[in-house]
Amino acid sequence: MTMTDAGAEVSSAADGADAALGILRQGCAIPAHPLALDGTGAFDPRHQRALTRYYLDAGARGLAVGVHSTEFAIREAGLFGPVLELAAETVADWARDTTVLIAGACGPTAQAVAEAERAAELGYHAVLLNPGGLDGADEDAILDRTRAVAEVLPVMGFYLQQSVGGRYLSPEFWTKMALIPEVVAIKVAPFDRYQTLDVARGVYQAGRAEDLALYTGNDDNIVVDLLTSFDFGHDEDRVRIDVRGGLLGQWGVWATEAVRMVELARQARAGDLALYPELLALSGRMTDANSAIFDARNSFRGCIAGIKQVLLEQGLLTSARCLDPAEVLSAGQLAEIHRVREDHPQLADDEFVRAHLDRWLA
Repeated sequence: MTMTDAGAEVSSAADGADAALGILRQGCAIPAHPLALDGTGAFDPRHQRALTRYYLDAGARGLAVGVHSTEFAIREAGLFGPVLELAAETVADWARDTTVLIAGACGPTAQAVAEAERAAELGYHAVLLNPGGLDGADEDAILDRTRAVAEVLPVMGFYLQQSVGGRYLSPEFWTKMALIPEVVAIKVAPFDRYQTLDVARGVYQAGRAEDLALYTGNDDNIVVDLLTSFDFGHDEDRVRIDVRGGLLGQWGVWATEAVRMVELARQARAGDLALYPELLALSGRMTDANSAIFDARNSFRGCIAGIKQVLLEQGLLTSARCLDPAEVLSAGQLAEIHRVREDHPQLADDEFVRAHLDRWLA
């Protein structure tokens, strides 16, 4: 390769990263990518690739890989690199449009930085930085960890609900987080309206309303979040901060409808007020469906198994097994999943999947 060729390749990669981050800032639907295992519990690359193709053809402009839905145990199983690599290769081969690739990173600073470095080598554009598992770390230490990862790749911050390993973080923390220039988005998933507002206020106080995007991860309030604008200031100093998209495990299923929700909400916020009644009615259906798939009545113990069960019934997986043998459907959860599928058929995309499944599996 000549010096000129190398320079052109670097320039092209930089242009691609800028385009991807532009999509992230604009807002889109980002499914949290599940892990495909076969009936023996072994990694199933064929169905893993099919899932990625499904999300791309459904219209998702981003994918989150190596996150909770991908199962944190991929790290101990030696699958973190292979799973991220397969997703990146599939996007490169299959996607028709620029796709934002977000890698999950977790653990202490050294681990999170190493995972970000691996993601950067594979062409990922940003890191979703999990705040869980940092026992004893104060808010300043968490911010220092964020800065260290941000030296490798842009960061999507993450407010995780306490019932699944998150922790309370002060309003002042979110202002400091938003002041880190390389933090380009924040996934807001505390399942708490007050704490969701804390994040929006932090973005406002940091002066990042234009270039830092909020994404909902509040599975109990997905559609309403997409319609929400947080207003701060008044008169000529009034600032509006929209929830621009979502990064959700729930969107690992029925992805075509997730993409549709984001687009309808964008149209509604832009002034198409006639869409609000439809979307608000859809909100209750979406929350009901999520309660079953995510096993809300059992403190979300069956959430990953619930996602896989829906994908199994659609033919996108051959097994609902998880790496952790304790991660299974809760008692009564399967009946609840079948109930919401029957009660809310407009949320599913079974016909879309049937029409394309053979091509995705080829």
